[in-house]
Amino acid sequence: MKIRLQFLFSVMAALLSSICANGQKNDTDRAKFEKALIECADYVSSIVLDDEGKSQCDYNMTEGIWYPYEIPWHTGQAILGLLSAFEITQDSTYLKKAIQGGDYWAGLQIEEGPLKGMLNAVHGDVLGDEFIVFATVSDGTPGIYELSKVTKDKKYATVATSSASWLMNNTYYAEEGVCYDVIHPSGKVLKQNSPFWKDLENRQTLFHVARPNTEGSLFLDAYDFTGEKAYKEAFINLCNSLVEKQGPEGLWMQFMPNHNDVKSFHPRFNIWYAESLIRAFETTNDRKYLEAAAKTARAYQKAQKADGTIYYKNYIDGKLPDRGSICGSSVAFSGILWMKLAQNGYDEFNDNIDLSANWLLKNRYKSDHPDVNLAGGVINTRVRYNRNNKIWFVNRDVGTSFALRFFKDYINYKFD
Repeated sequence: MKIRLQFLFSVMAALLSSICANGQKNDTDRAKFEKALIECADYVSSIVLDDEGKSQCDYNMTEGIWYPYEIPWHTGQAILGLLSAFEITQDSTYLKKAIQGGDYWAGLQIEEGPLKGMLNAVHGDVLGDEFIVFATVSDGTPGIYELSKVTKDKKYATVATSSASWLMNNTYYAEEGVCYDVIHPSGKVLKQNSPFWKDLENRQTLFHVARPNTEGSLFLDAYDFTGEKAYKEAFINLCNSLVEKQGPEGLWMQFMPNHNDVKSFHPRFNIWYAESLIRAFETTNDRKYLEAAAKTARAYQKAQKADGTIYYKNYIDGKLPDRGSICGSSVAFSGILWMKLAQNGYDEFNDNIDLSANWLLKNRYKSDHPDVNLAGGVINTRVRYNRNNKIWFVNRDVGTSFALRFFKDYINYKFD
């Protein structure tokens, strides 16, 4: 707490001194973003991650109740966000909470039976607590591997790599460049029918039950941690599959949670793939991966509105987005992608990066908001209709987790 207060005082001092001085706009701006980062980190460490260290996920604003939803990946992203805040502030409060989250995450490892070594990454929500989903593991692992790097404790990366091993041995379909999505508690990998597509019954194709699944770059992180080449080969093969299967609009419309039947695309899913392609470029120096990532970035550039907003559901056929759900996590994650590309020579995204930065500054619940479950968080709403026979209106934790990553990257990109 003392370190955080000292850092906050230094931020405020920089703000005051820069207001009084000429030519200090950069100092003023940096202080604003550092202050926003602190407010978001306080929210994640005190509200988003509970007393066990797990993410509370979705806050129903009409009920005042938190609901779980893919807890492992939400927790992993919160950990990564807190580590981003720790990098900037060196406040041990954020690191301690990230460690608590990592201990919870590692405690989900299955220790016996056919799933031994795998993470108990149940999806929740529409699938309930029965099925384990590949991406529920992998979307959370970047924070877990980063935690091992920061703490120098191999425990976290070891658990993540154990899951990577199980997934590669049981879900990876190398010839088609995909991994199967859903695993039954018995250990059976669902290769014919996915519970995500119940309406199709026995008419499902390979792409209904499997995807390239490079979200989180799990296999590459497992390679970096172990040096085992099989992980790297699998990761590159899956990235080659991404390049091959990418549509002309820069997306992967054939895979859920995109919906090609109505031409809608998800606000984050494709960005995860693009992020993994940038890592493939960094690993191989082959620019085909970088250009594929840029195609995705251009799709989200088109989706961003003049004020910086990106909505949850967007369309590739010119239809206006569904404005009922405002997706702060996409504003932040798109900005992270645009910055990575800008650092590789793509200056076409500069205006969008600043749009995202200003949007995230302005579109947060005030730190003294009367509802402590929102105070300090980023706006990330989702409205769903006829869920549990009522309108389902939530603010999601991931808006703030991704904003922390964005603020860290933006401070380093813009001011260092």
